[in-house]
Formats: sequence, structure tokens, C-alpha cells
Amino acid sequence: MAGKQVLIIAALVFCLAAVGACAGTTMGKDAPRMTKEELRAILGKSDVVIVDVRTTSDWNSTNVKIQGAVREDSKAVNAWRANIQG
Repeated sequence: MAGKQVLIIAALVFCLAAVGACAGTTMGKDAPRMTKEELRAILGKSDVVIVDVRTTSDWNSTNVKIQGAVREDSKAVNAWRANIQG
């Protein structure tokens, strides 16, 4: 079970890094960052949304899925950020 949690946390960190890389100019240098420990502490809370931005091929090629995550296209970050902000 602990190994599965490590894989999930690693996938989350990867997803956060992918969002940062794809949205670098959009989010800028002032984008908030968090450690895996900070992320682990808030997982499962009702007001937390995890966005999985892995490519379809990456997502399909693994059995490590982020339970409850919302899958979004990393290339459309402006569109889904606008939806979140209302």
C-alpha cells in the first residue's frame, strides 16, 4: 500500500510539474508551489481538485491513476483556468 501511495504522489508531482512547464508564461514566476508533503496533507479534502494533465498516451500506458482527479489537456490551460475562475 505504501508503494502505491508513493507512485500516486510521484504522479501528482509530475502532473504539477507538467502544468508548470506548459503554463510557464501564463502562470509566471509567482505561481504557488507545494511540496509532496503539503500535497499529501490536503488530499481527500472536498475543496481540493487535482488536475491530471498527462497526455492520453501517458495516462493510458500506466495503471497509476489519480483517484478523483479531473483530466484536462495541458495545452488548453487558459481555457480550464478561465472555467475555474468563473
